[in-house]
Amino acid sequence: MNRRGIREQVFKLLFRAEFNTPDQMEEQARFFFDSGDFTATPADEKAIIEKTRKIMDKIPELDQMIGSGLKGWRLDRVGKVELAILRLAVYEICFDDDVPAGAAINEAVELAKKFGQENAGAFVNGVLSKFMPEQEA
Repeated sequence: MNRRGIREQVFKLLFRAEFNTPDQMEEQARFFFDSGDFTATPADEKAIIEKTRKIMDKIPELDQMIGSGLKGWRLDRVGKVELAILRLAVYEICFDDDVPAGAAINEAVELAKKFGQENAGAFVNGVLSKFMPEQEA
């Protein structure tokens, strides 16, 4: 599975976290991988679980960062799909040295267009543009 595929599966697991407690996420991950909705190697599964855990461990910090980037919005008004995408992207921009900020933003916009509400891509792009490092802008 390529990076885009892994990223999409991480997003889907993060979305599940919105409806389950942290204690339930191990079981949710088993359901997720057993669903047959996609094919993943053991290495892919490990990468998806590890990245999801790293992001979930930083949710309070990520939410604070996202909240500070919202103008005229409160974090609790952001749709759950868009919030999961923003958490993933902000994590990649700020904490994952393997992902260029521009790539993280582009991939997040594509996820928002695919899974989010109408105009979600523009919303996600607008929020994430505030996280673009100056040297990449």
